[in-house]
Amino acid sequence: MPKSFYKHKVLLDENMPSRRLLKRLNHHFDVKHIRDDLRRGALDDAGIYQLAATQDRIVVTFNGRDFRPLVGTVPMDPGVIDLPMGWNEAQIDTKLTALLMRHGAAYFAGHYRTLATEQPA
Repeated sequence: MPKSFYKHKVLLDENMPSRRLLKRLNHHFDVKHIRDDLRRGALDDAGIYQLAATQDRIVVTFNGRDFRPLVGTVPMDPGVIDLPMGWNEAQIDTKLTALLMRHGAAYFAGHYRTLATEQPA
């Protein structure tokens, strides 16, 4: 029996490209950009993480090291996906979509996940 599809809710950090540039991701999932869609670009990382928790959204960012200490600090913890800083829009769109398609909500909730080859200290 094939695994059922889970439509993740994703929150792109301010440093991420617009969701409109990530066509596959935007097609399959409920994606919002903190600055472009929610108009909350001035929020600090803790504020972004709290907002993600209230909206049940996974935070996707290039600066996962800043978010990592926040994982596990809020009820209904959404989790974080850290991407390598040098990835272009096509890489982000393809690899992030593939990761989200492979896993359900429990894989991300309350966890720090990275697509970077080196694990942060």
